[in-house]
Amino acid sequence: MNTPAGNTVSAAELTCGMIVCLSRQIPQAVASLKAGNWDRKKFMGSELNEKTLGIVGLGRIGKEVAIRMQSFGMKTIGYDPIIPADVTEAFGVPQMPLEQLWPHCDFITVHTPLLPSTTGLINDETFSICKKGVKVVNCARGGIIDEAALLRALESGQCGGAALDVFVEEPPKNVALIQHPNMICCPHLGASTREAQTRCGEDIAVQIVDMIKGKSLFGAVNAQALTCTLAPETKPWIALGEALGAVTKACMGKLNGPFHLQVTGASLKQAGGYLTAAVIVGLLKGTSQSNINLVNANMMAKESGLNIITEHKDTVNEQDGKSTACITVVASSHLICGSVHGGVPVLLGLNGSAFKQPVSLSGNLLLYKALVDSSTLTSVIDILKADGVQMNSFSTSCDTGERWSIMGISSLLRDLTKLKQHVIAAVQLAL
Repeated sequence: MNTPAGNTVSAAELTCGMIVCLSRQIPQAVASLKAGNWDRKKFMGSELNEKTLGIVGLGRIGKEVAIRMQSFGMKTIGYDPIIPADVTEAFGVPQMPLEQLWPHCDFITVHTPLLPSTTGLINDETFSICKKGVKVVNCARGGIIDEAALLRALESGQCGGAALDVFVEEPPKNVALIQHPNMICCPHLGASTREAQTRCGEDIAVQIVDMIKGKSLFGAVNAQALTCTLAPETKPWIALGEALGAVTKACMGKLNGPFHLQVTGASLKQAGGYLTAAVIVGLLKGTSQSNINLVNANMMAKESGLNIITEHKDTVNEQDGKSTACITVVASSHLICGSVHGGVPVLLGLNGSAFKQPVSLSGNLLLYKALVDSSTLTSVIDILKADGVQMNSFSTSCDTGERWSIMGISSLLRDLTKLKQHVIAAVQLAL
C-alpha cells in the first residue's frame, strides 16, 4: 500500500532544513567545531530574505515548501506540467517555463517523480544557464539531478552548494560527490519522523478497512487494476472483460496469440489497464494459472507467453442513434465484442455477426453456429432435454446463411458430440 500524503510535512520540512543549511553552511560549521576548530570567517553565509527559490513540482510537498520558505522572505517561483498556474498563484508561486525559471533562481528544489522526462532534469546544460553559485536541493527521487553534472558544477563553482537526501544508487557510491565540501547529504530521511510513520500507519489501516467494507480502494501500488475494482462504475466493465476473455478462450480452445484488445469510447479512455487485466483473467482462469487475479494478471500473462496489445479509440459504435462504449477482443480468426447495458455485461457480436438483442454474459452459456434452419433449434432443444438441461434464454444473430445462436442454459452439457452433428461449431462455458 502507498500513503502519499503521510510524509508530506516531513519531506517538506527536511527540504526547508536543507535550504537553511545551504545558506548558512550549518553542517560544515558543526563538523569543524567538533574537530576542534573555531573558524568563524570560513563559514560566511547568506540570508534567505529576498532570495528566489525555484520549485519544480508544485504538488503536495512543493506547495508546503513554498508556504514555509515564504515566511523567510523568499520569492517563490515554479513549474508544474499538470497543476494550473492559477492554482499555484493562489499559494504564492507564479509559474514559468523551465528555460525561463533557471536563470532567476538563487536556490532550486525539485519535487517530481522520477520519469524519463525528469531523469537528469538538472544537468550540465541546466547549470550553464543558472546563476553562478546557484544552490540545489533534491529530497524527491535520486536521478532528477544528474550526479556527474552536479559534481562538475560544484568543482567549477557554477553550483555553490547542493543538498541531497536521495541518490541514483542507495547507498551512494559516488564518493567524490559525497565528500565534496559544498555537499550536504542525508541517507534518505524524507519520511523518517515519528509523525510521518504514525500518519502512514493510520492511512494504511483506513485503506484496508475501506477495502474490506467494499469502499473505494486507494494506494495499492502493485495493482492499478485493483484500485478500480471497487468503484461501482467500473465493476461491470471488469466483469465484461473477464467474460469476453472466457468467451475467447472457449472459442479458441488453445490460446494462440497475439491478442488485441480494442477499447472504444471516451468514457473508457483511462480503462485500458484494468480491462486488459480483466481479459487476461478470463483467458487464463481454469488453466494451470489457477491463482490468476487482477493483481497478478499481467505477470501471469507474461509467464504463459500471452501477448496482449491494447489500444483505445474515442469513436464509438452507433446503434439506434445511441453511442455505445465497448471493448473488443481480437484473436486469431475470432472477434468478440461486448459492452455494458444498464450495469449488465452483454455480448454484442461474435466473429463478425451482430446479435439482434444484446446477450447477457452470465450463467451457463451455449454458443453454436449453424445454417438458418428451423429444424436446428428443435434438434438442439431435444439434445438439451435428453441431458436434463433447460433452456433459459435464446438469442440469435442477424446473419443469413450461417448464423450464431446463444442459449442461456440451466447447466452445462456433459458432452457436445451429439450437438456437433447438427451444427457447424459449438462451445459452452460457465460465467
